[in-house]
Amino acid sequence: MEQSLEIRIRERAYEMWTAHGCVHGQAEQHWLAAEREVLATSTAALAGKPNLNKKPRSSARSKAARTLARAG
Repeated sequence: MEQSLEIRIRERAYEMWTAHGCVHGQAEQHWLAAEREVLATSTAALAGKPNLNKKPRSSARSKAARTLARAG
């Protein structure tokens, strides 16, 4: 595994562990969840797709698009 990818997975797994109260015995679950998340983000970036983990943009853009669609 590429070293930087492994580091990102390790950091995300640690974040998950701390978010869940630092309970021991769940390292594998946190690692696998972090791995899925990081790989999905990396794959989306390589494919030129938006990051699925990011918050959606403001609804103002979609309101403007709807208004233009009704007018046209």
